[in-house]
Amino acid sequence: MPDIEPAPPYLPAETGEVDQDALTPAAAERVADGWAPNTRRAFAHDWENFTSWCAAHHRRPLPATGATLANYVVHLIEVEAPAPATVERVIGTVQAHHRAVDLAVNATPARLALRSYRRDWAAGGGRVKQAAALTVDQLRAMLTATGDGLVGLRDRALLLLGFAMMARRSELAALNVDDVRVVDDGLEVFVATSKTDKDSVGAVARIPYGTLAQTCPVRTVCAYLNALTEAGVTEGPLLRSVDRHGRLAGTAEAAGRGTGRISGAGINLVVKRLAEEVGLDGVTAHSLRAGSATAAAMAGVPRAQIAHQGRWEPQSTAVDSYIRPADAWRDNPMRRVGL
Repeated sequence: MPDIEPAPPYLPAETGEVDQDALTPAAAERVADGWAPNTRRAFAHDWENFTSWCAAHHRRPLPATGATLANYVVHLIEVEAPAPATVERVIGTVQAHHRAVDLAVNATPARLALRSYRRDWAAGGGRVKQAAALTVDQLRAMLTATGDGLVGLRDRALLLLGFAMMARRSELAALNVDDVRVVDDGLEVFVATSKTDKDSVGAVARIPYGTLAQTCPVRTVCAYLNALTEAGVTEGPLLRSVDRHGRLAGTAEAAGRGTGRISGAGINLVVKRLAEEVGLDGVTAHSLRAGSATAAAMAGVPRAQIAHQGRWEPQSTAVDSYIRPADAWRDNPMRRVGL
């Protein structure tokens, strides 16, 4: 009987054509889930609109040509006139879907069209909107508007944690009771995942004691933790809703079901409500993060320390949008010319 030479290990055991670019349903689901939840929602919306437009115009969305993407961008500009940042996000969405399956799309024509649109948009009065950076004095005013009771204590803990951690609202919403640890110097708050921590390695935000009891995040959060313990809550969501009878969500007596974890949108509503009560306009949950970074920069804190506290990537340009205005005022050359 003749010897049969085994097939090389790189050949498939069975013959037949295999689409080397195709993902299995399970792999496709994992790839999609690799994006952060907020990113995934925005990507899903943008991608659905892009693929629908491609179907209506008999164009291929994946892989898309540079002309297809440019034509779609011009369609968005002419029909919806969105902010340039929205168009930039759409281009990024299409590119990300291509990269996820090892493909590429030429975005140069689309970005040139976007550059032209930016000029027209700016000339027409368009301006990039940015959440107001909350000052310490404004924060104090909002703290006085929180009122008494468990809701007021929770809201004060929310405001001071958000400011001291330079936290994103999604980070605040995700906090659990056991993520907060009281140490000799203050608090250590574990952030399990965040926008810049795509692999969910986790980070610890350290919060020292404040000078004044009213604005001390450590004393306030400790008081809130004690209130949670008294209500029988020792685990689960840290920031949770309270019913009209003052009962914490997730406890046996509370109205409603579930843990009652406050969402990022809910946190934003709390911050906006308190700001409006003291007459502040344009304040959102992001104002806590922007305000603390700006205040630290005004106090001369080095950029690297601010970026570390706020969990910005070292090379991030976003943190500079808060630091540079503070530096521009503190080190303004007109302060020295004797006007």
